Amino acid sequence: MKFKIALVFLLFSGYLRAQNVNIIPQPKSVINGTGQFTFSNHSTVGVNDASLLPIARYFQKQVSQSAGFTLAVDNKDAGSVIHLLLTNGDPTAGAYSLKIVANEITISSSNRDGVFYGVISLLQMIKDQPRGETINLTSLTITDTPRYQWRGLMLDESRHFFGMEKVKQILDWMAYYKLNKFHWHLTDAQGWRLEIKKYPKLTLIGGIGNYSDSSADPQYYTQAQIKEIIAYAAERYITVIPEIDMPGHATAANKAYPQFSGGSVEGYPNFTFNPAIDSTYQYLGNIIKETNALFPAKMVHLGGDEVVLGVKAWSLNPSIAGFMQKNNFADVAELERYFFKRVADTVTSLGSKILAWDEATGTNLPADKTIIFWWRQNLPGQLHLAIQKGYQVVLCPRLPMYFDFVQDADHISGRRWKGVYNTVGSVYGFPEKQLQANEDLQSKQIIGVQANIWTEMIGSEKRLDFMLFPRIAGLAEAGWTAPELKDEEAFNNRLKASIKIYDAAGVYYFNPFDKFFHDEAIDFGPKIRKMERPADQNIDDEGYRPRRRHGRSSKKSSHSSKHSSSSSKHSSSKKSSSSKKSSSSGKSQKSSHKKRK
Repeated sequence: MKFKIALVFLLFSGYLRAQNVNIIPQPKSVINGTGQFTFSNHSTVGVNDASLLPIARYFQKQVSQSAGFTLAVDNKDAGSVIHLLLTNGDPTAGAYSLKIVANEITISSSNRDGVFYGVISLLQMIKDQPRGETINLTSLTITDTPRYQWRGLMLDESRHFFGMEKVKQILDWMAYYKLNKFHWHLTDAQGWRLEIKKYPKLTLIGGIGNYSDSSADPQYYTQAQIKEIIAYAAERYITVIPEIDMPGHATAANKAYPQFSGGSVEGYPNFTFNPAIDSTYQYLGNIIKETNALFPAKMVHLGGDEVVLGVKAWSLNPSIAGFMQKNNFADVAELERYFFKRVADTVTSLGSKILAWDEATGTNLPADKTIIFWWRQNLPGQLHLAIQKGYQVVLCPRLPMYFDFVQDADHISGRRWKGVYNTVGSVYGFPEKQLQANEDLQSKQIIGVQANIWTEMIGSEKRLDFMLFPRIAGLAEAGWTAPELKDEEAFNNRLKASIKIYDAAGVYYFNPFDKFFHDEAIDFGPKIRKMERPADQNIDDEGYRPRRRHGRSSKKSSHSSKHSSSSSKHSSSKKSSSSKKSSSSGKSQKSSHKKRK
């Protein structure tokens, strides 16, 4: 008995000693060894399976960029000191083992995802060390597996468009934090950003404007650019999922092809598609087919949210009212479900899964082919209903997973929910912290978590970074780390160590340990307030002395003026793909829908 207690104590002590390994998200098990591995230009990476060569080359490139080492890659494992191995072991996608001893490093997994994530953990350890002719890594053994298989981030590029290079940067950071699903919100009322060859006016006309400037030149992605981004993401083990929002949020599409509009009501012009004519379903079916063929994810997000904002127009349209009467629909809600079922059937006929916001839970969709995104934290019944109906569920409630919400009480640009905002700590603690009394949290139908970045108030890359970092690190832990291993103090220590990585990358982030470190980046709304540090806040309780970043970062951004935005232009606009300013009309726009509630 004494022996067992001593063994447990030793293992636990080893785990505690390993907490200074600055890896985010926190691995399942970290046990320190003795000695160290010396990393240098002479290190060689080998693989035991040719399918791992792209991962080895990715590692080679990343090490060159971060440490300045030029590693050799061998398509055989013999003779190498860093081994990437496919082996028999934990079959969970993403699970891996990383072992560092004095003369070699071994990363092994039963799947390529796991080998890649083992490489990411090793890269984080390398980046945590100072650059030099060699880098010494402490001997240890990591055994790791993800909590959820869906670890997602959604970017809205309808409201404001950011372009290829910014999306690639986001994908790089997603890979760094082991996030694996990029949900791309490409269509909405303010702009259509996806080229559909059968309907070119969707981008040429529907792509005109954004949330802050309705007359801005068309901005969108060609199908060739989409393919490039999909391939870039695949190299980082990230799946790209398109969202084509319907039957609401359709204003941009209806601007291009008004014959499919469901009508207008005050504040929501041409907000919906017409559900009463067969040509609408043929039109949308063609769009879905072309989109599905372009994205290999075999998933299409159909939106399905907030149709109620413009649905009154259906009741006022005689032909739609007649269609309802002919089909014995009791109300427009039943007509909405009819519409959604028809377009969903098109997706499933292509062998793909239907993804939708939680409003679609009331539609009779096939349980084995549907994923529901629960976003309305004030309606837990929608989560329960989705579980009850057998749907898989991704948790992405406004609190705390909407990254357009402010991060601090003193921030003035962004949203709150009844005064509540979303700190990095609240993201880190999700979902247990917010749903501890909810029995649905234990359901195996919950496949993961996702943060959503809505961009009505985000028009520049600087503000986008300010809203994303460091909450993306909290998101990583929410999606990967088992709840029993969570320790917010330990997470904060690792996050503090990671801030130098943001500095090196030129990221304009919010520093939760020193909110005066960077001024709040504001694109639209109140002018920025210069916050002066109180004299008694130079040193925190742990002796951590925050420094103020000098030069470009400490100055007020050129984007902080009342009406400025920065976005990457699509090449078809005959302008550079680099960021450019576009002035806002400054007119207030209605903001009651999901992304702004």
